Amino acid sequence: MQMTAGIRPFRPGMAGETAGDAAALSDICARTAANGQDARGVLSDDRLWGDVFAVPYAVRHPDLAFVVVTDADEPIGYVLGTDDAVAFDRWFRDEWWPSRRPAEVAADGPEAMLVRYADVRGDAGAADAGDEGAADAGGAGAGAADVGAPAWARTYPAELHIDLLPAAQGAGWGRRLMQTFLDALREAGVPGVHLGVSTANPGAIAFYRRLGFTPLEEAPDTVVFGMLL
Repeated sequence: MQMTAGIRPFRPGMAGETAGDAAALSDICARTAANGQDARGVLSDDRLWGDVFAVPYAVRHPDLAFVVVTDADEPIGYVLGTDDAVAFDRWFRDEWWPSRRPAEVAADGPEAMLVRYADVRGDAGAADAGDEGAADAGGAGAGAADVGAPAWARTYPAELHIDLLPAAQGAGWGRRLMQTFLDALREAGVPGVHLGVSTANPGAIAFYRRLGFTPLEEAPDTVVFGMLL
């Protein structure tokens, strides 16, 4: 039986996002995308979850990506994000997403909602476009362009995503990952950070409140939390 060993920085690998820890990030993202539960098999390609909510952050900001690993150095959880969600979403729109967007998407269903959300990231009003799944992974309110950005965007410019597999839960690793990420933002002089969570995930909401996050924006299916650094 493998034991949880500790936290280390994300390893991009010599070949870019297809090597190193990126595949593990994508797998963890898919296995936690349904409000912390397994969403594998929901989309035509499980990698889409990671392509929207995990891997691009680690690729653009490897200095803000950390993983919790087993004693075999296998990632079983991560925290990652950006110090500037507005700039990140422009990069996502212009450079990351076009080559990864599925060529054909059904008219409705979870994949259609995910793709629609990804399609408008970086555009004005993107903060209002996230579906429930996007909100759970930190999407809602996280990255509108300057026009239409929420009032709190300048005060809480950073954005984070955290996901842990069951093997990493219940032993304080989530709190330690968060502290590692927040310390990195503080060292970079970032004034504040935000994240979004689905109201269908009360455990996550309670976790963020215990850490000192406070609500910035609330909707029937989403809460955006923030913390001043």
